[in-house]
Amino acid sequence: MSVTIKSEHEIELMREAGRILAAVHQQLGKEIKPGMSTKDVDRLGEEMIRSYGCEPSFLGYCGYPASICVSVNEEVVHGIPTDERILQEGDIVSLDAGVIYKGYHSDAARTVGVGEISEEARLLIERTRLSFFAGIKNAVAGNRLYDISGAIQQLAESFGYGVVYDLVGHGIGSHLHEDPEVPNFRPQGFRKGLRLKPGMTLAVEPMINAGSPHVVWMDDEWTVVTEDLSLSAHYENTILITKGKPEILSLTEDEKAAGFLELI
Repeated sequence: MSVTIKSEHEIELMREAGRILAAVHQQLGKEIKPGMSTKDVDRLGEEMIRSYGCEPSFLGYCGYPASICVSVNEEVVHGIPTDERILQEGDIVSLDAGVIYKGYHSDAARTVGVGEISEEARLLIERTRLSFFAGIKNAVAGNRLYDISGAIQQLAESFGYGVVYDLVGHGIGSHLHEDPEVPNFRPQGFRKGLRLKPGMTLAVEPMINAGSPHVVWMDDEWTVVTEDLSLSAHYENTILITKGKPEILSLTEDEKAAGFLELI
């Protein structure tokens, strides 16, 4: 495993990549409404990313054909946008995106409701987000990586939800995916994971199912869905390990105004 410690220059580039991605998410989330196709969402998201002079991290990555992963209801991640898939009132949709700014990546996901959604769906979205914040309270230099993982798992499972085991977060920097893997569960045995150090940058991304933790891949070999077709939510940010509290590089201005920084 080769985990990079970012220089001050690299950190500044990643801060800007995160700031831009946060702005894209804030704008894109407000545009979601019934009647849009998932391809409409992708086109709009790509336009926003390019308007900031950035490139979409996901477009063409390992052959992925879009700029925004748009995953609806039981789709956990990596949904491929199409003109045929139309968002309906009551759907929930995960918007997963990344930007490349001067050679450095940011990666973040938000799950939003389409029009009026059920209380079950609202709570799943809210609690998935809370599990992220429970995890990164432990994202402190000197702690172990799986301290983050275990806290995410503990909170999500306390609500009776299924934590996806087949997909994990990751390091991030000049490459979209770097070491280490960041699971949303504490691996079995006595493994603690690597010790966190200032300058590490991680994409922490709880993927939480309302039902079973088990998932399956669709025939397109990208879209991952819940095995029992229960709803799934996804919340992700790029974070920086510092000498103090972690810094969230991709938090939106609305989230800051709502007091989310106080959850760390």
